[in-house]
Amino acid sequence: MPLDPFLAEKVHLLDGLRWEDAQTDPEAMARFVEYFRDPGEWTTPDVTVEDRSVPGPHGEIPVRIYTPRDEPRRALLWLHGGGFMGGDLDMPEAHVVSAELADRAGALVVSVDYRLAVDGTHYPVPVDDAHAAWLWLRETDLRPSGPVGLGGASAGAALALSTAIRLRDQDEPRPDALLLAYPFVHFPTPALDDETAAAMRELPSLLRFTTGSIEHMVRNYVGRLTELPPAAMPGAANLDGLPATGIVLAEYDDLRPSGNLLARQLEESGVPVRTYLSAGMTHGHLNRSPSLKEVDRSLDFFVTAFVG
Repeated sequence: MPLDPFLAEKVHLLDGLRWEDAQTDPEAMARFVEYFRDPGEWTTPDVTVEDRSVPGPHGEIPVRIYTPRDEPRRALLWLHGGGFMGGDLDMPEAHVVSAELADRAGALVVSVDYRLAVDGTHYPVPVDDAHAAWLWLRETDLRPSGPVGLGGASAGAALALSTAIRLRDQDEPRPDALLLAYPFVHFPTPALDDETAAAMRELPSLLRFTTGSIEHMVRNYVGRLTELPPAAMPGAANLDGLPATGIVLAEYDDLRPSGNLLARQLEESGVPVRTYLSAGMTHGHLNRSPSLKEVDRSLDFFVTAFVG
């Protein structure tokens, strides 16, 4: 389908802009604010929110814990995106998603502020943090007795998948489900089909991932482009024995072929997998509120994939 009508009316606001323009140009900042204004205000669901830190091999790891009003029946560890080099616990892809999934799935959700690939930090440090947070969640008295899932968005989806692979290989407690939003798990990234590629050419550069920007993300995360460890960009790893996986894809996303290929790889590996294509959406649409219908549907898909 065409770009979502709500986004299509606003997309011109991003023409000619760079992310750094928002830091120096008030007019550019105003255009960013208007573009990211959602159809309606988001109201926090009836969940309690607590910040704390958990131990890890590189020091304390900040986490934010979301507890639903009723006794939680399951738990989820959630990892935001940001190209391995950005993002935090306050971004909608962390805060809004975690609060919504806690409420909708009746789950204790732990959002992880893993170390970013900045100032010389590289793989496997972010995975180490995710791994440590997972082991803490499995062992804490806060965890309910039901299933425990592991999920993330974009780069966070790669970290979630890398963590699941490590848990399998080290014979540690594994997740009961994987929830992955628009995963970025292959390098090189597979190409778009011709029809989608033609449509994507109409979008502002801020909504695109070029070959150069993808290479920059990978080099920054791993420290190089050659001889990448399979578990760093985990689409290259052995995927046997992973848990049932739900994948949300965005239609207008240069990275969508990575998610599509991952779904085929998981199926070939005997892993139960289901996908949901968020029609008319761009990469990172979970950074918007559920007042946008496809965000709401994506969250409901995750609940179904987790709860059944």
